[in-house]
Amino acid sequence: MTLDADTILSVRNLRTWFRTKYVTAKAVDGVTFDLKRGQTLAVVGESGSGKSVTSLSIIGLLSRPGAIESGEILFRDRSEKVQDLAKLGPRGFRAIRGREIAMIFQEPMTSLNPLYTVGDQIGEMIALHNKLDRHEARKRTLEMLQAVEIPDAKNRLDDYPHQMSGGMRQRVMIAMALACNPSLLIADEPTTALDVTIQAQILDLLRRLQEQMGMSILFITHNLGVVAEIAHEVVVMYAGQVVEHAPVIDLFARQKHPYTKGLLACTPNAARDLEPGGTRKALYSIPGSVPPITNLPPGCAFAPRCEYAIDACHAMPPSLTDAGADRLSRCLRSSEL
Repeated sequence: MTLDADTILSVRNLRTWFRTKYVTAKAVDGVTFDLKRGQTLAVVGESGSGKSVTSLSIIGLLSRPGAIESGEILFRDRSEKVQDLAKLGPRGFRAIRGREIAMIFQEPMTSLNPLYTVGDQIGEMIALHNKLDRHEARKRTLEMLQAVEIPDAKNRLDDYPHQMSGGMRQRVMIAMALACNPSLLIADEPTTALDVTIQAQILDLLRRLQEQMGMSILFITHNLGVVAEIAHEVVVMYAGQVVEHAPVIDLFARQKHPYTKGLLACTPNAARDLEPGGTRKALYSIPGSVPPITNLPPGCAFAPRCEYAIDACHAMPPSLTDAGADRLSRCLRSSEL
């Protein structure tokens, strides 16, 4: 197992399927991407595209009947050892989860225990991974709450989750995730449940903590506006596959897949959406919906919703090919876009 010197995570041809007695759902089907040291890679797509299942596969939190069928998830830990997380068992994941790889979720109230104070919950993880006594763990907990800019942190140590606002709870989750200085942070829709002002604060906080700690971030979202704020590279997923992969600046300048074009068109833009007379255009939406992964159409999965589709798109599944300038696209007509 080998990785480039500047790569911390390499997902290679990952397939994560959910098998039942009657059907197999190919939630992730051949996903490949690399994440560089100290950078942020955004994984974007609608609900059901496979982005969250990809992140859960990486950190070993898949629920039954989900399982990794094939592929590699190569991860370089802080000792420079490279291991394949796809072959790691529960015991192996317990050793790295929280310490080497941490994760924050969309809704903190489903992740924080309402029966324990935030100080106890953060301190327990710190004590577990760093083998500190209660006093040292509490001291480190206070430092982390201060690092994520919780006001009056010393007096908030003994607050319960319900005594905090949504933005404060998300800061607590970030403090818990970063308490052991992980090399990789997976952020799964961490700002979706927050209002716009708080979203901006959380994104700014993540950027600053990333610079201070030198960690890499895998950022899962459906919001391309958020991607523009935080990511270096973008992976766009649809129906369990990568349909476009590009540096963030290039992706916003020009899209090489019709699905990415549609996602950007759906993003509100005050200047673009205003008619010359001052009236506002109707917000664009991609026609149709994501097909069920248990019953994908023949050919390109996006073809039934695509205004660029031709007969060949419905006949054969396109492969992920070079679209020039460090870009990849899964579209037969990418050269025309």
